[in-house]
Amino acid sequence: MSTIKRLSVLSIMLFAAAMSGCTLTDQQSQPINPPTGNQPQGDQARVVSIIDGDTIDVELNGQTLRVRYIGVNTPERDEACYSEARQANSAFVREKTVILVRDTSDTDRYGRLLRYVYLDEVMVNEMLVSEGWAESVEYPPDTGYAAQFRDLEQVAARNNRGCHPTGIFNDGSTTR
Repeated sequence: MSTIKRLSVLSIMLFAAAMSGCTLTDQQSQPINPPTGNQPQGDQARVVSIIDGDTIDVELNGQTLRVRYIGVNTPERDEACYSEARQANSAFVREKTVILVRDTSDTDRYGRLLRYVYLDEVMVNEMLVSEGWAESVEYPPDTGYAAQFRDLEQVAARNNRGCHPTGIFNDGSTTR
């Protein structure tokens, strides 16, 4: 990865850490991103719109498609912390080229692509959970990172990151 790309990824991580009131050194879970220098395999797409904290529109092969992040859920428009979660997602991916990686399913019942979203080597799904802007949820059969997301959410909750202080994720649910 080029120096400029590394600095961009680091800037995004520092911004997210600052927004959540934590430091990067208090991470207690192992990263689930590909090893340094290994780009994830998937479709490259340009983000054209941020819908909410866990949904984006991308331009892929000349089409605008809606993408729902796998394994995470963020507050809805009428809920506490909606704007903050949407802003965190926007800070990561707005107008960026991302890599979309499929788990098992291609689309959900609403026709949205279901994907893990990477910015360079950083999985955005993971960062949203790690920084507390999203909760971990399981939507079988797309559960490839479910255990890791659960671990990251526990650390984020323990450290009152992101939306956790609002109590929005305290419904006890792991599947929606």
